[in-house]
Amino acid sequence: MSKDSFDWDPKKDIANQAKHGVSFSAAQYAFADSNRVIAENLSHSEREKRYFCIGRVGGGIMTVRFMYRSGVIRIFGAGYWRKGKKLYEREN
Repeated sequence: MSKDSFDWDPKKDIANQAKHGVSFSAAQYAFADSNRVIAENLSHSEREKRYFCIGRVGGGIMTVRFMYRSGVIRIFGAGYWRKGKKLYEREN
């Protein structure tokens, strides 16, 4: 596991599990993949920059949506999405 600190909204975690079948505690493991891909979410235009971490978790390639806030990785979405898998495979 990475030595980075992680944080998330417990309500968003529950909603994400219901919608995508992925807990944010499991999503942390995408950051531990040495072949992970970090990409900025350029279509998002609020004050804080948002990113994707795409990495292998278990038997699949997971995409984690996150932002950096005060040196902490704040997770706000995660799932096994085809677009992330294609990017991961292209980069690796």
